[in-house]
Amino acid sequence: MSEDLRSPPWVQSLRDLVSALPGLFTDRLELLALELHRAGHGLVRIVTLVLLAAILAVTAWWALWVGIALALVALGLSWPLAMLALLLVNGVLAWATLLRIRRLVSTLGLPATRRHLVFGAGAEAAASGRLQAQPLRTPPEDRP
Repeated sequence: MSEDLRSPPWVQSLRDLVSALPGLFTDRLELLALELHRAGHGLVRIVTLVLLAAILAVTAWWALWVGIALALVALGLSWPLAMLALLLVNGVLAWATLLRIRRLVSTLGLPATRRHLVFGAGAEAAASGRLQAQPLRTPPEDRP
């Protein structure tokens, strides 16, 4: 009698599975490579479109402020005063944006996750919210 007839059916199924594994692995690897290639092309397109959108947004912003400056001059304000007014408004908006960014920087350190991952002696301080935020920059003595 042949060996295949004496072995249980699950053994043959296991052999078939083991012989199919290399093909399954290479198929998955090829799919991954193709998708990564496609994703790379998509990323290049996305970055290009983001740059184009940024250029269009900046030119629209400039056009808005030129229109406001022209309107101020048409209302009788001198060019230097109109430019100063626009400069002040843009400065205040930039300052408010920087303050908002500063408040958001504290979330980059994942404070809630760090509180929940601290074990041992620091766990009590972390649970009570007294965990010190790590600085975002390295101290000068650590720099090469």
